[in-house]
Amino acid sequence: MRLVRILTYFILQGIFVIGCKPQSKDKIAAKPIKDTTYHASLPAPITDEERNKLHSEIEVFYNKYLRPPAFNGAFLVAKKGNIVFEKYQGYFNIKKKDSVINEHTAFHIASLSKTFTAMAVLKLYEENKLSLSDSLQKFIPNFPYHGITVFMLLTHRSALPNYVYFMEDLGWDKHKVLTNQDIIDVMVANQPPLWGRPGTHFRYCNTNYALLATVIEKASGKSYPEYIKETFFTPLQMNDSYVFTWADSARAMPSFNAKGTQERLNYLDGGYGDKNIYSTVRDLLKWDQALYAGKLFKQSTLDSAFAPYSNERPGIKNYGLGWRMNVYSNGKKIVFHPGWWHGNNSILVRLIADSATIIAVGSKFDRNTYMTKNLANIFEPYFKVAEAETNEGDVNEHRKYKRKTVKHGKKTVVKKKIKRHS
Repeated sequence: MRLVRILTYFILQGIFVIGCKPQSKDKIAAKPIKDTTYHASLPAPITDEERNKLHSEIEVFYNKYLRPPAFNGAFLVAKKGNIVFEKYQGYFNIKKKDSVINEHTAFHIASLSKTFTAMAVLKLYEENKLSLSDSLQKFIPNFPYHGITVFMLLTHRSALPNYVYFMEDLGWDKHKVLTNQDIIDVMVANQPPLWGRPGTHFRYCNTNYALLATVIEKASGKSYPEYIKETFFTPLQMNDSYVFTWADSARAMPSFNAKGTQERLNYLDGGYGDKNIYSTVRDLLKWDQALYAGKLFKQSTLDSAFAPYSNERPGIKNYGLGWRMNVYSNGKKIVFHPGWWHGNNSILVRLIADSATIIAVGSKFDRNTYMTKNLANIFEPYFKVAEAETNEGDVNEHRKYKRKTVKHGKKTVVKKKIKRHS
C-alpha cells in the first residue's frame, strides 16, 4: 500500500487526492482515522405557541384514531426536528402484558425497511460502486431474466413475480426458512413468468428489494445487515435499530392480528431487503433528519429519490426510488412509506417543504395507522377533503383476493395476493 501511494504521487503530482494531505517525496503521512459518527444538527427553534398548537391538534387525532386497545405501539410527530407529540401505548407482548412500550422498544417496520435498502443502493451509487443502469447480471451472473436494471428494481418496474407468492406455488417446504439466496436459486431453476415487459409499468413487488439486498452485498463486499448497520445505524446513532436475522428470534417483538391473536414467525421471515428491519420512532426520526441535503447524501441524489417515476396512469399516488409519494393537484407532495407484515404496521411521513415528520409503528394490526398522513394538513393545506386518506389508503396493495390461473406459454401459474406484506 505504501508503494502504491508513492507511485501515485509521482504519477499524479499536483493532484489533490481525497482523504490524504499533500505529501513530500520522502514521507507519506498516515491516513487519519475517519469519524463515522453523524453529528446531527440541533433542531431549529419553534415557538411555544406553535408547539402548543400542533400538540393540541395532534392529540385530538390521536385520541380519535389511535386509542387503545386497538393501537399497541408508538407515535411521534416532529417539526424541524423538534418532537411536538410523542405517545407510547401498550406492551411488548400483549398477551403477557410484560414490559411497557417505551422509546427504546423496537418494532418490525415491515416495508418501511425498503427506504433503507433504497438509500443504501444510492449510497453505493454515490461512491461509484454501482450504476442505476447496471443489469442484474452484473451482480447475479446466472439471473435468468434479462433487460432488468437496478433502477427498475428501485422503482418497482421490473415486472418480476413476487416471491411471497411463487415460492409457495412452486412447492417450497414451509419448514425451511427462506433466504435471499434461496429466492435467487428458485428463480434460476424455475423461471416463474414475468408480469409483463420490464420497464413499462409499476407493480409493487417484494422480490425487487430482496434482490437489491443481494446487489448491495455484491457491490459493498459486506452482508446486508452489516452494511446497513455500518452505513446508517451506527453513524446516525440509531442504537435500538437492527436488521432481523433468525438469531434475533428470541428478542424480536411479537406481533398480533386485529383480534389479538399472535402472528407466528414463518418460512418467509428469514430474508431481508424488502422487510425485517426493527426500529423505534426516535431512531426513525434520526433517519428522517439525516435525509436532508448536506447530511448523508448529495441534494441531487435526494431529488432523484423523491421524484415520481410511475406516470403512466394519472392520479395522486406515485413511487420514487424506494419512497411512495402523494402528489396533489396543488403541486404539494407528501413523501412516505408504509409497512405491513404479520400484525405489524408502520408509516414514516416526510413533509419536506415544512420540515415536518410523522411516524407511527405498531405490533397489533390497526388500519388507522395509515391515516396519519392526514395530519399533514395541520402544517399546511396539502390536500383537499376529497383527497384525504381513509383507513384503507395503504392496504390496497395487500388485500386478499381470489387466486387465478394465468397462461404463460405452456406454463400455467397461480397468481394471488395475501394480506400480510406491504
